[in-house]
Amino acid sequence: MLAPRRYLPSLAALRALEALDRLGSATAAAAELNLTQSAVSRQLQGLEDQLGVQLIRRSGRRMHLTAAASDYVAEVRAALQQITQAGLRLHATPQGAGSVSLAILPTFGMRWLVPRLPEFTRRHPEVTVNLSTCLRGVNFDAEPYDAAIFFGETPPADCHALRLRTESVIAVCAPELLSGSELAAAQDILSLPLLHIQTRPDAWAEWLAHHGIAARGQSGMVYDQFNTITQAALHGLGVALLPDYLAEQDLATGRLIPAWGGAVESAGAYHLVWPKARAASPALIAFRDWMATQAEDGDSLPR
Repeated sequence: MLAPRRYLPSLAALRALEALDRLGSATAAAAELNLTQSAVSRQLQGLEDQLGVQLIRRSGRRMHLTAAASDYVAEVRAALQQITQAGLRLHATPQGAGSVSLAILPTFGMRWLVPRLPEFTRRHPEVTVNLSTCLRGVNFDAEPYDAAIFFGETPPADCHALRLRTESVIAVCAPELLSGSELAAAQDILSLPLLHIQTRPDAWAEWLAHHGIAARGQSGMVYDQFNTITQAALHGLGVALLPDYLAEQDLATGRLIPAWGGAVESAGAYHLVWPKARAASPALIAFRDWMATQAEDGDSLPR
């Protein structure tokens, strides 16, 4: 059952509020929406009247969102994005076919999944797989995804999960960082700048513990993706823990060298996850069944 009409404002009014919040002025919002400033002001006034809540603080011709409006517009923006994505999928998917919207981790998605997708499309030409990169956990209730690639030890409790493969990491650096001399022990790596990645906050602690070293709270530069941390290591900024498949080519060419030891298996693994509460579409069932045929821990990644 839909909510009462007063809580379902027009899309035009919601777009005006979202644009004002994002752009910071009614003039900019009006230009983006191809409206006059007075038309935007009327849309916002009508929205306030309908909801019965003050959304805008007015000072002369300037308008600012109230605290309540800031919280409201964050949810509105997510809803508008979901509506837009639904329209795009409807337009892009042929009648009678299906689609899967998948959130992927950038490096793993590009290096492991994408090279395999041609086989899936040959087997299931009626299914379209839409990929979006996502570094954080996916909220299936608020975001337009059917499934996601997850890395960790325990997948979300409200999701079904298919384990795809484990990950092993190796400590690597540019040759010049060691100045031509090898480290004498794993402990000595703490004398070098350590590079960190946001999605693996405990990676260095786990690597050190594997070598019998109890050390936490290591300082150093933090990166959001493996692609950027790899470039930092290549330019001599420090030692990075990289998945062995990602470091392989640079190790073979000598652009990177092992700082100490070999590959160490990470605590987590890659999984395909999808919500338990949502009925799976035929397209998602076809995709996850195919993914199960690819889930081999010992399988080498395609180059």
